[in-house]
Parts: sequence; C-alpha cells; structure tokens
Amino acid sequence: MSDATPAASKEQQRPSFWGRGAYELFLETEGIPVYTGVAVDDLRKAELAKWPRLDARGAYVRLIGAEDTDNAYIIELDPAKSSAPEKHLFEEYFFVLNGRGTCEVWNEGEKPASFEWQEGSLFSVPLNTLHRLHNGSGSLPARLLAVTTMPIMMNLLHNTDFLFNCPYVFTDRYDGRKEYFDGAGTLYTGRVWETNFVADIRRFQLKDWKERGAGGKNIRFEFANNTMVSHVSEFPVGTYKKCHRHGPGYHVILLNGSGYSYMWPGDADAPSDTWTEVSWKTGTLFVPPGRWWHQHFNTGADSARYLAIRWGGNKWKLAEYLDNQGVDKDVNEGGNQIEYEDQDPTIHRTYVERSAANGVQVRMDEFPVRV
Repeated sequence: MSDATPAASKEQQRPSFWGRGAYELFLETEGIPVYTGVAVDDLRKAELAKWPRLDARGAYVRLIGAEDTDNAYIIELDPAKSSAPEKHLFEEYFFVLNGRGTCEVWNEGEKPASFEWQEGSLFSVPLNTLHRLHNGSGSLPARLLAVTTMPIMMNLLHNTDFLFNCPYVFTDRYDGRKEYFDGAGTLYTGRVWETNFVADIRRFQLKDWKERGAGGKNIRFEFANNTMVSHVSEFPVGTYKKCHRHGPGYHVILLNGSGYSYMWPGDADAPSDTWTEVSWKTGTLFVPPGRWWHQHFNTGADSARYLAIRWGGNKWKLAEYLDNQGVDKDVNEGGNQIEYEDQDPTIHRTYVERSAANGVQVRMDEFPVRV
C-alpha cells in the first residue's frame, strides 16, 4: 500500500487560478466591461466596448444578487450589422432594449429559421442551437439584454471548448419547426403563458394577482422548454407591492414607471439601517440577493411595469433555494410575504412623503396598511 504523501514528493505552489470560478476567469478573457454592484441605472445608456468574439459591442452584468447562478450581458449591433454565429450549453433569454432586426436559429446541418424582433420583444434561443442577430436598421444601432445560465454551467464544466462546441442536438428544446417563433402560446392556470416569442411585453395583457396587493397584475412565461423563466408584473400609480423574498438571480428590468425598492437580509423586521435602497426608472436593472426581503414602490405618474428573468419556473423544478414558492403567502403561515399590516411603519410613512413630493396621490386606503 502506497503512502498518501510519498517521501520523495516536493510541495509545490498552487497555480494562480486555484480557488477561482471558471466563469470569473472567462470574463477576464472577454475584454469588455463588467457591471457589478446591486443595479445598472439605465441599460440603454450603459457604456459598452468592442466585443471581438461576437463581432459586436457589449458589456457583462454580474450583479451581487445573481450570486453567479445566472448573469446578464448587453449586446449592441451597429446599423445593418450582424453578430457572429454562436451556440452554447447554457440557456439564454433576449429582451430588446431598442432597435429592430431579425434572429436566425438553426441546428447543425439544418436550414435556419428567421423571425423579426423590435423594441420590447422577448425571446429565448433554444439550448445549444446556432444563432445570430441581425440589425434591421441601416441608420440606427440595436441594443439587446441577454440573461443566461452561463455562470453555473461554466463553473460546473470548467471547459469552455465543450460549452461552446458541443455537437449534441437537443430536439426536445428545438425541433426546427418553422412556426416555433410565431408567438403562438398556451395559457395555463396560475397566469402561465407558454410560448417562445412575445412581440412586445410592454403591451402584453396581464392577469390580476390580488395576493400580491395594491391592484397588481402579472403573467408568467415559460419559453423554449427552459429551466430559466420570466414574468411581467405591473402595479398602479400611488401604490406599492407587499414585501417578499425568494432565491437569487431575479434580473428585474423596469419597462415603465419610476420609484424605488428596499432590499435587506435577515429577519422580516430587520431595522431600516440595514436596508439597501435602489431608485429605478425605465431601463433600470437590479437583482435582489437570494432570500433578501424586498419591496417595490411606485412614486411616478404612470403605472410601474417590470420584467423579471429568473429561476423558479412552473414546468421544471430546481433546487429549493432557486425557487419562488410562497411569494404571495403570509410569512406567518409559512410563506415568503410580509402582509401590509405587519410591515415596518416607516415604510408607509416614507412612501406617503415621497409621493407627496412628486405630486402623486397615494391610493392605499383600501389596504390594511400599518402606519
């Protein structure tokens, strides 16, 4: 039987990459900016750099709340230009920030399917399909946000050649049907719409979700047989939603409106000096960290609508810490929501003051708010 440490062996210095994730190392090779922290103030104005790998301009978004389970990036195409074709073993959602164009998707050896997108479009490129984006304008750039499962897949495999060059065709994700991206879908109970393309989520009809308070509406999307999903929520002028919590990786993109959100770790009744505040407007992106309480407040003159690209779908279940169960159920009953009557009184008083400063009438009278 050999010794665990042979006498002749010599201790060596560990290589510099030890103790670091493959995703972090990959970002350093890409040569484009990486946005960190808790939020990006305006995705439409974020500074980008030349991105040789995709023949475009871009920046990565690695916010604290994603916890490297998922990530985002911004890609911009010059007028009449196209991105380089690519495929990969991670899921990818696209939301069009501005511009118009087309996307080609195909499996190796097959004819590409092509569909048009515009500002406000939401679509997902099926797993490991070849794809490329084309800017349809000859005079204006086109900018898109992508949210992907790259970090968790890259850190698990730590082999980028396999991640980007695997030959396997996932026919359960994409079978080449020409109508795959035509926008047709199926509405399921629980406000779930299964589809692969939405032309403009800013105008998509939502369903009432009374449990979340303040007259809010919501629709949940299942795209491309993914594990990553999305939803759109909206709440009226002069209102705010109930506080809740869930797992990491919820990329919240403001589609319309202005206001702010509080986020904090620990107990539901944690003191206000532990709260992190994010001011938001159309174009802001933020990601609440996993299991942090957070609450959204509309102080603008219009309804506030946002898109969240996230974990926690209805079709394919994942680990509990990535799930979103109980976000509309009282924490006192085992859920993950703080009812209005149980919230810190500071919350409502501050909201009333800020709304008054903006000339907005508060419309929370019908709710049992703690003041």
